[in-house]
Amino acid sequence: MNDWPEAWSDDNRGRRYGRGSASAQPESPRVMRQVRRGQPAPPGQGAYGGVPQQPQYVDGHGSGGYDDYDSGYNTGQVYGGGRGGGDGYGPQRPAPDWRRRIKWTAITLVTVLFVTTVATYFWADSKLNREVDLSKVIERPEKGEGTNYLIVGSDSREGLSDEDKKRLRTGSSEGKRTDSMMILHTGDNGPTLISLPRDSNVEIPSFKGSESGKTYQGTGRQVKLNAAYAEDGPELLVRTVEFNTGLHIDHYVEIGFAGFANIVDAVGGVEIDIPQDIKDTKSGADLKKGKQTLSGEEALAFVRTRYALAGSDLDRTKNQQKFLSALANQVATPSTVLNPFRLYPTMGAGLDSLIVDKEMGLFDLADMFWSMKGVSGGEGTSMNMPLAGSSGGNLLWDKDKVKQLVNQLNNDEKVTVTGD
Repeated sequence: MNDWPEAWSDDNRGRRYGRGSASAQPESPRVMRQVRRGQPAPPGQGAYGGVPQQPQYVDGHGSGGYDDYDSGYNTGQVYGGGRGGGDGYGPQRPAPDWRRRIKWTAITLVTVLFVTTVATYFWADSKLNREVDLSKVIERPEKGEGTNYLIVGSDSREGLSDEDKKRLRTGSSEGKRTDSMMILHTGDNGPTLISLPRDSNVEIPSFKGSESGKTYQGTGRQVKLNAAYAEDGPELLVRTVEFNTGLHIDHYVEIGFAGFANIVDAVGGVEIDIPQDIKDTKSGADLKKGKQTLSGEEALAFVRTRYALAGSDLDRTKNQQKFLSALANQVATPSTVLNPFRLYPTMGAGLDSLIVDKEMGLFDLADMFWSMKGVSGGEGTSMNMPLAGSSGGNLLWDKDKVKQLVNQLNNDEKVTVTGD
């Protein structure tokens, strides 16, 4: 017995091949067609005349005269693959176009920066409190070269809680009065910061009431400068300064106690070198001599101190100039300008607390801060209004020096006049 079908033997196993069929007889042999390219096979070398000699393959090509013979074997090339060839395992991802990516990244960054800048500008501009109308000021002197800012620090308690008033030692007086007044001139010969002592003796001129619109004729009345603000607000103060100096005021800027302290805290404190120990129970100042960083509460006490100083109000104005310049310098540092987590709180605190004239813009405000920074950096001049003495507790200005100073400012010349 063997394993072959009936009528099959091991002897004819090598001559027959193919699959079985349903017939009792083995099916006839099947011939597998050889695939060739080129010239047809010579007579007698066909499928029934014998098997052609198989070529030897080197790198997928035939040899021995049969280079055109196609054996049907895959030579390793994958058809339909990626355009770049690759390793034959599928489509290949094209190399990244870095130049294109860099270009679009730059365009995106510039667009985001532009949109952010524009949005910030309109946000900041909308927060400015433009409450002072300088068009109500009458009989104004002619405008000179450069720009003149009247900067006023008021003792307004607006926005302060009872706890804040106690902590900042501000008291609870109603209304508001001027606590400090300065003229900042900006031009081509460096900025000049001039303090106007609050006890300066001035004449109240004719003026138009800011609320009533009624014109009040001047009577030659002599008062302290801060009384002008108390009588009819910023417009009368500007009118009085212009009348007594002959200097045209272009812009008005005012800040109260709360706003001042908030700005200082928003920038993380202000570093300043205090020339002497200061202890004043009225302002709450308790500071040691030397370089140190003041918080908002400490800074407010420092600029308000007068009774603990030998020169009283004159020394206080010098401290105010020094601190405001240091504050402007701190606001303009990269650590503030380039840090949005510090810049926006600082801008918010400052813009919320500033009161400016109706024509004041953000670029004017920036010019003011940069000029004050220049004063602290030694690029400008800081001084008190030149004085000639006092009378009845009022400080008298040196009229000749004041006239010379105003002429230099109006002509935007380098200031050579000195003050106390």
